[in-house]
Amino acid sequence: MRKQEAIDALKKIRETSPKRKFTQSVELMINFTGLDMKKPQNQVYVKVDLPFSTGKGSGKILVFAKSDEFVNGLKNKVNKIIEEKDLEALSKDKAKVAEIMTYDGVFAEGPVMLTVARFLGQQLAPKGKMPKPIVNLTSFDEVLARAKTQITVTNKKGKFMPVVQAVVGKETMKDEEIASNMVAIYDVVMNSLPQKKQNVKNAYVKLSMGPTVKVGDQ
Repeated sequence: MRKQEAIDALKKIRETSPKRKFTQSVELMINFTGLDMKKPQNQVYVKVDLPFSTGKGSGKILVFAKSDEFVNGLKNKVNKIIEEKDLEALSKDKAKVAEIMTYDGVFAEGPVMLTVARFLGQQLAPKGKMPKPIVNLTSFDEVLARAKTQITVTNKKGKFMPVVQAVVGKETMKDEEIASNMVAIYDVVMNSLPQKKQNVKNAYVKLSMGPTVKVGDQ
């Protein structure tokens, strides 16, 4: 997918999609060919660092912390901080454990990792929500910036279908920004396939409530 092809498709969906009373998301669909989706190696599950935040499903960050240094250093930087001393009681509260699942990024100060595993491992691990360790506050700033624009693209939801779909932006964003996100997702997904581009049938883009438009000639 070339960036200009993405921009051309975005212009077309703006021309053909009816106006709505709400801000619509822009969605990208990539269809596959020549893949047996029952085989695990053909199932898609990739992380993509987007050049621009989509403003949807990203940026909600939770951190498990122990030291006052980390607690104070992360205030106003993340959405929620859970201290190590509160973990045992929290593990017995189903509502609070369920809330953890709603965060897009889950991290922990290094020494807290074992405590999280002890009290929450059985609940978090199956959902892919075990925290990633934070080495130090300085390096975490870079990790945090990346986490706010990282998305997961997968067809591991229900039946394994030969297609992935992802939100690449919202209609209020510039076409250049949305197109950059589209190309980033396409490249990562395409390179994850066994035969790369040969396994991509085509790609389409649409607004939430609009018609689909094919991207490029593929």
